[in-house]
Amino acid sequence: MEKSMDFRVYEYLSVFIMAWLFVYGLTPLMMKLANKINFVDKPEARKMHLKTVPLMGGISVGIGFILLCVYDVVISSGRYFDRPMLGYLLGSILIVIIGAIDDRRGMQPLVKMFGQILVSLIFIFSNFKIIELDQMFGSMFISIPIMLLWMVGLMNALNFLDNMDGIISGMAGILGLGFFAFALSNTNPSNENAMALIALISLSFAGSTFGFLPYNFNPAKIFLGDAGSMFIGYFLSSMGILVAQYAGNRHNDKFFYLLPVLLLSYAIFDISLVSITRRRDGRHVMQGGKDHSTHRINNVLGSVKVTAGIVYILNILIVLTSIIVFNIGSRELLIACTLLFMVFFALFGRKLDQVPIVVPENQKKVKKA
Repeated sequence: MEKSMDFRVYEYLSVFIMAWLFVYGLTPLMMKLANKINFVDKPEARKMHLKTVPLMGGISVGIGFILLCVYDVVISSGRYFDRPMLGYLLGSILIVIIGAIDDRRGMQPLVKMFGQILVSLIFIFSNFKIIELDQMFGSMFISIPIMLLWMVGLMNALNFLDNMDGIISGMAGILGLGFFAFALSNTNPSNENAMALIALISLSFAGSTFGFLPYNFNPAKIFLGDAGSMFIGYFLSSMGILVAQYAGNRHNDKFFYLLPVLLLSYAIFDISLVSITRRRDGRHVMQGGKDHSTHRINNVLGSVKVTAGIVYILNILIVLTSIIVFNIGSRELLIACTLLFMVFFALFGRKLDQVPIVVPENQKKVKKA
């Protein structure tokens, strides 16, 4: 057993380091290619950057993650390219492609949403049997819409939150390590291989996003684009569903389906703040703007780097809280912590709502005469 554990530690470290190094080495090549083919993001009133920036970072992160996932399966005789793994990889590839097309040519919101629904369904039906879907919320006709809302919602939430240098690339790496910690905490002799694969996939994701972060941290040399933000949303939402299932089964309590809601609460908070304040003020909800939580924090502090640091610290605290709650296994503690963060974010959002913001023209609705 000791020898097996030593090998597992070596395997985890090697995968994380390889993912980091691969994306760290690939990203400069992507920057050169993006500039050469004019795959760039130009300054606009609703955006923070003041100069043209390459826009293929998400492709770099996606390639790193997918190749390392393939490596994760190949290095062990106990892992296979079975239906769940193939579905997961197919969904990852498709969401990166959809995002890249949107970055390059633009895409109608309904077309993009159809693509998000498609990759979500690929994940759901490749990872869950009908009987499992029926057991989740009493019927597959309830379970599937809830999971679709969760996945599509988070893909758009992360797309929205990708509005400032280094925010979601650093945040995603932290959450990836959180999923890795969950896999370690949930490992027992009966599920050791399954948890090891979840751990490796999470480390492949964390390594890929952290490998990209040095180029994306302020001042950013390259952006994730929709290809990267939607891929990150896909990974976090799909892994959240798996965590919910494992946590619910571990404690034989469906209240633990709340665990990923707690774990990903910052992204949920940001899109809620934006949606509520825009509707209240009569502005376009789906148009980009400078009214996110990150913009408001930056308006107060005057530093993109410090803003990113605050978002990182908040997510580290959320991850640590989620892991502690899972290991203690108390339903009451889970509900209490979830409510506590809800209250905190409600008060935090109320304070941020008082911060003056710049409303670009694309946010303003034309008043009818």
